[in-house]
Amino acid sequence: MIFARRCNVVLALSLAAGASLALYAQPPAARIKIDTERVIGRVDPLLFGNFTEHLGRCIYGGIFEEGSPLADADGFRKDVMEATRGLGVTLLRWPGGNFASGYNWKDGIGPRDRRPPRRDNAWGALESNRFGTDEFLRYCERLGVEPYVCINAGLGSIDDARHWVEYCNEPGDTYWARQRRKNGREKPWGVKYWGLGNEIDGPWQLGHKNAEDYARFALEAAKAMRRADESIKLIASGSSNFSPGSDWVGWNRTVLDRLNTEIDYLSLHTYIGNPENKFENFMAISRDLDDRIEVVEGQIKAALIRSPRPRPIHIAFDEWNVWYRARSGTTEYEVASTGLEENYNFEDALAMGMFLNSFFRHADSVKMANLAQLVNVIAPIFTNKQGMFLQTIYFPLAEYAKQRGNVALSALVRSPEYKPDGGRALGYLDVSVTRDPKAGAVYVNVLNRSEKMDIATRIENAVGKLGSAVGVWELNYPDLKATHTFGDDRKVRPTTRTIEASLSENGFAYTFPKHSLTILKLAVQ
Repeated sequence: MIFARRCNVVLALSLAAGASLALYAQPPAARIKIDTERVIGRVDPLLFGNFTEHLGRCIYGGIFEEGSPLADADGFRKDVMEATRGLGVTLLRWPGGNFASGYNWKDGIGPRDRRPPRRDNAWGALESNRFGTDEFLRYCERLGVEPYVCINAGLGSIDDARHWVEYCNEPGDTYWARQRRKNGREKPWGVKYWGLGNEIDGPWQLGHKNAEDYARFALEAAKAMRRADESIKLIASGSSNFSPGSDWVGWNRTVLDRLNTEIDYLSLHTYIGNPENKFENFMAISRDLDDRIEVVEGQIKAALIRSPRPRPIHIAFDEWNVWYRARSGTTEYEVASTGLEENYNFEDALAMGMFLNSFFRHADSVKMANLAQLVNVIAPIFTNKQGMFLQTIYFPLAEYAKQRGNVALSALVRSPEYKPDGGRALGYLDVSVTRDPKAGAVYVNVLNRSEKMDIATRIENAVGKLGSAVGVWELNYPDLKATHTFGDDRKVRPTTRTIEASLSENGFAYTFPKHSLTILKLAVQ
């Protein structure tokens, strides 16, 4: 057996600063086998979406700051726009979030000085309405990203939803199209993605509904919105309530059974944290993430089998991130008092790879994802009036985004295991693989979840000839709790190099350092 004979492997590393040798006196402890014929699905570009909500300093003081020397004539922060482009964002969700369930979009159009200020009863703030539909869509257009608008399915009406679609997308001479033109936009905005509410299963939500009531409302809203524009894509509100006694499986089943002829996506939300300060347990959360995706995949399949007019339905993880420090309090108002301004550390950056590896491994079903949020509020970008800095989580997000449009591959992975909670065993190596067929490149994304163990690994290729030049992108830092701040955001940064692998039988050895995230770029012809 090839793997068993790897007792003494010498890997020559050709680094930018010179050459060195890494000697492996023992057989590799892990194995990753790549097979370019084992395709899961396309890595949809919409997996690299983001989210902006009227909450804290995300909109005001984040992406939009009128009168700031750092903003353009429209009030958009130029430094934030540049950082957003560097992040590789493809899709932007707005206006919420919880905020959407009490929002009247008609308050946010027309001359800014005439817009009515309103109390935001989701987060307990005063909403000026100076940033509304046209500002958001202009921002997306400027960035070159797809807009994703979430309707008010809490306190809002079906009429509000269909009129919003008409305002944004109607090319003819109708009342709401005239209002859009009056407000300075002649041609339709052409908003393709529309969310049928946010977290309506949660009792914290304004206009909270049970599954039957939500499905009834969403079905009628979907029909009315499609009458306004048949080309739109609709995202139903899946379950986000995991409190004791909640039936998230039942919620999703009801929504899928009622809406399977109308929707294109079912949304899922998840936030994770490490309050117990146990690194390896924190990195093991991907097991729960994989489980949840696979349960919902089965629910979608069951609903489509029973549907009289089945249409493809995919999963949209349209809120996900690490969030647990800036989350104190028992009410939404108390939570909002923190501004949700998480200061991310190095281990949080590793969690970005954990999420994206899971999304890639389920690329046939997970076709949209939106990191929550873009700036200041649980975000990779952080600003003040003088400037900004990039949080640790920024860098893996930006690098993974370069794989959008690739095809995800099902890899064979064997690695040392552990039992983080005394339950099912989990491999220390968390792996996803994608391929760019045009470039003949394969990307091997590897999170080493071990806090203390480097893992020597044999990487093998089953189909095609493996090239010896290997590009390495690595995110690693000795202090798991290292953070960034203004003027000091260069500690947790990736390093890149090219190595010359010592190939044998279409494979080579590589050691993944403890608590690290690595992306290997291989040439396969």
